[in-house]
Amino acid sequence: MAISGAREILRRLHDVMAARTGAQAKLNQVVGIIAEQLGSEVASIYLRRDGMLELFATRGLKQEAVHVTRLALGQGLVGTIAAGREALNLAEARNHPNFAYRPETGEDLFHSFAGVPIIRRELAVGVLCVQHVEPREYAEVEIEALQTVAMVLAELIAAAGLVDDAAAAAAPNHRGNGQIRLSGLKLVEGLARGQAVFHQPRIVIENSIADDVEVERARLKSAFARMREQIDAMMSTAEFTGPGDHDEILDTYKMFAYDEGWARRINAAIDSGLTAEAAIETVAQAQRIRMSGATDPYLRERLHDLEDLSNRLIRIVSGKLGTAAQAGLPGDTILIARNLGPAELLEYDRRFLKGVALEEGSLTAHVTIVARAMGIPVLGRVRDLRAHVAEGDALLLDGGAGGLFVRPSAPVVKSFQAQVALKTKRQAAFAKLKELPAITKDGIRIALMMNAGLRSDLPALNLTNADGIGLFRTEFQFMVSATLPRRERQIALYRDVLAAAKDRPVVFRTVDIGGDKAVPYMRDPDAEDENPAMGWRALRLALEREGLLMAQARALLEAAAGKTLNLMFPMVSEPWEFEAARALVEKARVRLQKLGKPHATAVRYGAMLEVPALAEVLDELLPMVDFISIGTNDLTQFLLAADRGNPKLADRYDWLSRAVLRFLARVAAQAREAGTPVTVCGEMGGRPLEALALLGLGIDRFSITPAAIGPVKAMIRSTDLGALRLAMKGWLSEPGTDIRARLTRWATTEMVDLM
Repeated sequence: MAISGAREILRRLHDVMAARTGAQAKLNQVVGIIAEQLGSEVASIYLRRDGMLELFATRGLKQEAVHVTRLALGQGLVGTIAAGREALNLAEARNHPNFAYRPETGEDLFHSFAGVPIIRRELAVGVLCVQHVEPREYAEVEIEALQTVAMVLAELIAAAGLVDDAAAAAAPNHRGNGQIRLSGLKLVEGLARGQAVFHQPRIVIENSIADDVEVERARLKSAFARMREQIDAMMSTAEFTGPGDHDEILDTYKMFAYDEGWARRINAAIDSGLTAEAAIETVAQAQRIRMSGATDPYLRERLHDLEDLSNRLIRIVSGKLGTAAQAGLPGDTILIARNLGPAELLEYDRRFLKGVALEEGSLTAHVTIVARAMGIPVLGRVRDLRAHVAEGDALLLDGGAGGLFVRPSAPVVKSFQAQVALKTKRQAAFAKLKELPAITKDGIRIALMMNAGLRSDLPALNLTNADGIGLFRTEFQFMVSATLPRRERQIALYRDVLAAAKDRPVVFRTVDIGGDKAVPYMRDPDAEDENPAMGWRALRLALEREGLLMAQARALLEAAAGKTLNLMFPMVSEPWEFEAARALVEKARVRLQKLGKPHATAVRYGAMLEVPALAEVLDELLPMVDFISIGTNDLTQFLLAADRGNPKLADRYDWLSRAVLRFLARVAAQAREAGTPVTVCGEMGGRPLEALALLGLGIDRFSITPAAIGPVKAMIRSTDLGALRLAMKGWLSEPGTDIRARLTRWATTEMVDLM
């Protein structure tokens, strides 16, 4: 189907909408038009009434099924489309796990199926679908045509009142007057207090069919010019705490705003007969379908950027404000949204924006990085957030504990204020420890380094007086870039890190991408991982794609010119992998020597121990390495077969389990005997009680989050290490000992500071 076919559909829909007939007659005409234009034997419209999806009109199914066949949300293919608000395109409908046969419709003959949701005010109020006898997937242009018709139907349905006025009640609404606590994923730590303000970027499109295509093209051109001016002005005045990776993120966002290909696709949609607003939304919907199955963070961020820009463009072309940012914040505010783009966050007045709560969001999301640079606490993945919170509700956000109090009671507010005061007091106490070394009561020096992965993390080196950077994760620069980062950009980042550290050591971990951290330029269509954490990622990927590791090695070697480079390989499972990776780096070093380029004077090589199998061949590995680092996050989930992201297994994922501690004790002892330094660089080392256990196992080097350095140092300085190690040895040898309980009692008796 070409633009001319889409234009014909819109022309005929325009006639239907203009006719003086009832809503049911119009729906009957619409399914006829769709069936004819797409060459489908069946076209059907289901609408949401009384909480069910009711067959309202069909061409091709039995007419006696109309207003009789009803499906629950999530039931069958139609219910699946409405529940997920995403299109389906199936060559064989019966192969889908949610297929539900309804004999009264007479659909026995049909194999192929495609359907799209009918969306009104972000709610699925119905489904438009087609079926065909022959098994075939519908073409992308046909799905786009269905989406365009669904947009027009949303107008007709709203005007005729065909769906529940409660379709607003289709979304759960649990708002009340009492206090509730919502949980989410902590994205940016911090405490915030303010009133709820909803960020509402989406404009309801009231008119989809254009009267004059040239007028619509002119409106779009003007809107693009204004949008680009807004973005340029906004980015030039943004206030951050310092330079960082947000610069690259915003540059990418701006690149999308100036993408002529995007503008051409919207103009082509206008040429088919759509208004500018409907054309923008149609192109956005097509993009959502293409990227709906994306699991890697890069593509999800691209979708967020494009949604943000599409919403912004619709607001401009329709002449509506639409966001709380443009209306102005009423005072101290916690912003509520499904999701945000980085530029949308920048529009808000930093004086009043105290925190952000999102229904979506992730640790590597662009809005998270920008918020961190702005110093704004963010809580993500708060389920049914907008259903529980009303505009103007009083909110307390705890970005560290992952909690949001809605309409907090007076005792909770008082407790929150006390928490803020305590945090201030503790920070003052930790500040006094800043210049003091991490030395135990019996005089043992413990190395306390910090983890980092962003330029914006670097100021924490001086704020905490850490002994160095024990783990610099290099993959973020690869994840935010559309292509492999140029060597010059890599060198600039690594030089900045080394300059910030001055004479303190920095351990760079080579890029850990792949699996659940996929990037588009490294995609392997034949390597879809069912379990990404244990799949084609990290060193496995780098050894297969040698050019990636060689390019990064050269950048690291050049950045460390005149210095010693500490380099660590992730997810080593066998010694030969370490040897192969080291050989590639040495090859890059020889090449730089031949070219006469300045490079690192020496390289210290290390391995991450996060795959349990590596512990069984430590006797072979230790003579090869200069140091090892234990990544307790992955190691623990592999050891216990407990996914750390699964809430049902939270009590099984225990760093203080006897199995985990015995494993770590064995590794520490073997490395100590070989004279090889061991560092723990997972979250376990950043928790005072768990870090106390590690000290008891013989671990004396930690690399932890900057926020954990103060509390862990306080614990170290109040601990008698000799007594602790003697006690720990006994606990590990006693069958059935609850080490968490014993360690807690011991710390209390010995007055160890675990605050």
